[in-house]
Amino acid sequence: MAESQRPEHDGVTVCINEFLMDDELRAVLAKLDAQKDKDVFGLVCKRWLNLQSSERKKLCARAGPLMLQKLAARFTRILELDLSQSIARSFYPGVTDSDLSVVAAGFGCLRILSLQNCKGITDNGIMALGKGLPSLLSLDVSYCRKVSDKGLVALAQGCPKLRSLHLAGCKLVTNGLLEALSEGCRDLEELGLQGCFNINDKGLEILVDGCRRIKHLDLNKCTRIGDLGISKVSEFCSSSVKILKLLDCHSVGNDSIFSIAQNCRNLETLVIGGCRSVSDESIKCLASTCGNSLKSLRMDWCPEISDSSLRSVFSHCRNLEFLDIGCCHEVTDRAFTGLDKQEFESALRVLKASGCSKITVSGVSLLLQFCKRLEYLDLRSCPHVTEAECALAGLEFPLDCKVNFTGSLLGGDLLSEGVI
Repeated sequence: MAESQRPEHDGVTVCINEFLMDDELRAVLAKLDAQKDKDVFGLVCKRWLNLQSSERKKLCARAGPLMLQKLAARFTRILELDLSQSIARSFYPGVTDSDLSVVAAGFGCLRILSLQNCKGITDNGIMALGKGLPSLLSLDVSYCRKVSDKGLVALAQGCPKLRSLHLAGCKLVTNGLLEALSEGCRDLEELGLQGCFNINDKGLEILVDGCRRIKHLDLNKCTRIGDLGISKVSEFCSSSVKILKLLDCHSVGNDSIFSIAQNCRNLETLVIGGCRSVSDESIKCLASTCGNSLKSLRMDWCPEISDSSLRSVFSHCRNLEFLDIGCCHEVTDRAFTGLDKQEFESALRVLKASGCSKITVSGVSLLLQFCKRLEYLDLRSCPHVTEAECALAGLEFPLDCKVNFTGSLLGGDLLSEGVI
């Protein structure tokens, strides 16, 4: 600080650093919410920079081993580290096993590590994490395609506190990992296995025998999963499971839904899109038993779903905010008949009904009478519902509702991945 800028105390010019101890400066730093303000704090002088660095908890970096070593020396209390690579802007070789060895040795306080799309890492790097980060709580290695059971089993054995593990697109994963998780990571709450097509019902049974606190289980596109495995999940994790994703699990049918309805009374999100043998009978059972908790239901491309189950969903699931019935070709206007007389206002914010060829403007009119909170309505490929016909019928959509008659589904919105 320049001499002219120093404050005066009893007529003597002093430096603020002579009066404030480290704990007092940390208290000031703690009052700053925005990261940019904390970064400015570190620009005052080297002492403040060192304090700001030592207190930083989260870091996002694109760096090689040498730079990671410098970062580890500077940021000594990092809890969350993001080394993920962008799909659109990936670089070669990107993150490597050498980088992970530095992370394991230098970031001893680490709790959360994200490595999405780091295609250069192998089992050797994952094994290093298992040896060096025993307090790790969360790991995301989605689309790290060289990673297999060998590295992940070592991780499960070395990180017993692990609560979240995401492995989407890791096609080399088998039941062997699920067995290791069941034995070594009994506090596991979140497991993402999207596209891990080598796992089957037996693996799920082994998993939930030890991991009975699972809240979020993503089995999208795990094509070897069927009713037996899902029934075991619903039985062993009945009180904990809140999110269950089964997109395109073609062997999942009514038995799974009946078991979920019987056991999972805290279920909030269910994805069964593409489970083509699921029918009205099981959905009506699900609606009547999980109606109070269910907030998001995706059941597009379920050709056996018709008006009776949809009426049951609307009647019983009063807290439902997201519903996808796209390409359920048996759904007609009758699904919405009489709901306006039940004297309740639906909480539904998003309804995706693209490809429901039997819905007409009359059905949409009935829908709008009890769905007054809609923010997005997807009516693409509904031949009897056009923007012109809706205007001609005088339909009044909620003020902030986006209605999609002809647009594209490409691009993120609250409408899909953000909700389910």
